[in-house]
Amino acid sequence: MLSSLIVLGLLCAPSIARAQTLEVSPARVLLDEVAVIRAAGLQPDERISIEAALVDGAGQTWASQAEFKADAQGNIDVSKQAPVAGSYKEISGMGLIWSMRPTAKNVSIYRPPQNLAPQAIQFRLLKNGTEVAIAKLEQLRVAEGVRRTRLSGQLHGTLFVPNTPGRHAAVLVLGGSEGGVPTLKAAWLASRGFAAVALAYFRFEDLPQLLEAIPLEYFGRALTWMMDQPEILPDQIAVMGTSRGGELALQLGSMYPQIHAVVAYVPANVRYPACCGNTQVPYAWTWQGQPLAFTRPRFGVAPESAIRVEQTRGPVLMISGQDDGVWESSPMADAVVSRLKDAHFSYPVQHLKYSHAGHTAGLPEIVPAWHGTQRNPTSGREVDPGGTVAGNAQSSIDAAPKVIEFLQKSLKN
Repeated sequence: MLSSLIVLGLLCAPSIARAQTLEVSPARVLLDEVAVIRAAGLQPDERISIEAALVDGAGQTWASQAEFKADAQGNIDVSKQAPVAGSYKEISGMGLIWSMRPTAKNVSIYRPPQNLAPQAIQFRLLKNGTEVAIAKLEQLRVAEGVRRTRLSGQLHGTLFVPNTPGRHAAVLVLGGSEGGVPTLKAAWLASRGFAAVALAYFRFEDLPQLLEAIPLEYFGRALTWMMDQPEILPDQIAVMGTSRGGELALQLGSMYPQIHAVVAYVPANVRYPACCGNTQVPYAWTWQGQPLAFTRPRFGVAPESAIRVEQTRGPVLMISGQDDGVWESSPMADAVVSRLKDAHFSYPVQHLKYSHAGHTAGLPEIVPAWHGTQRNPTSGREVDPGGTVAGNAQSSIDAAPKVIEFLQKSLKN
């Protein structure tokens, strides 16, 4: 009788004392990649919680929590199951990351780690409020082996070169009204196989401090320099810009035959005025020493300010948010599409527009998407970029691989 009880106890023990596990695979990913988060060892239909937390580049803590119900085998796969409660509602493999919110009240935006350092994220499996397992994820902002070279002198910025041999298709990367060096997108492109130049054109070192009277010849010099570099294929160069940089990317694509593809995030279809603050002149751009016509939004569109996108010598891709709180990027991108159609443009044109995304639509990163009002570092004015947390995050997850595919096809990389 005693031996029977012992055997029965041994048979029952595994189902009673089954260890709960939490796994993130792979444990290191690039910033635009999705990892798989799984829990195992649970009872069928058991409800448990998963918490996620990180400390951003400004030292602020961000956190999220979601409750899930285990399947008949006692497993949870976040990429296949929607939470039953918590920080987000939909099926999303990285929902625990993009749905994070700051734990402090005075934080308005997620700040990335400085100097392109990795972002560490910790996950906790909670059963009845008690931690039973942990897992970690490291998000890389730049792939291992990518080389960086700082540009100084006539050009200001950083050259990023992939960790693969030979020459590469290349992208000239331009920021918006924040100024400075747009390193994040350039690092992303180099991690995906493209050489990339993150070019500053104002608010950096001895460059103009405001976006005013910027000579477009400066960007021509950058293109000439790129064509001379041994790491770059001189006949496979694209331009990419965001916001005012998106406006600029469309403008440069219409002017320089060296540009064979254009990617414009939340762009304008017309040239806007100088920005931001007490500028000395009202115009943003010059060509051959003369100011280019611009539109004053309060007074309607000036026809002479329209960018002649039909003169572009390659495919065009635009990404916009239909809930853009900064300017109407979706209607303006639609206007570009219409103009190209009317001109019987011979190259492919794509417009990725996202109904619930704002001015951050399509950013190639899976990070906390919540934001409050943001202060423009150039003007000091506060703006609300718009979009919902889920809308902004989903636009990023959807757009990033499409942008890479567009560049690969357009530049035959």
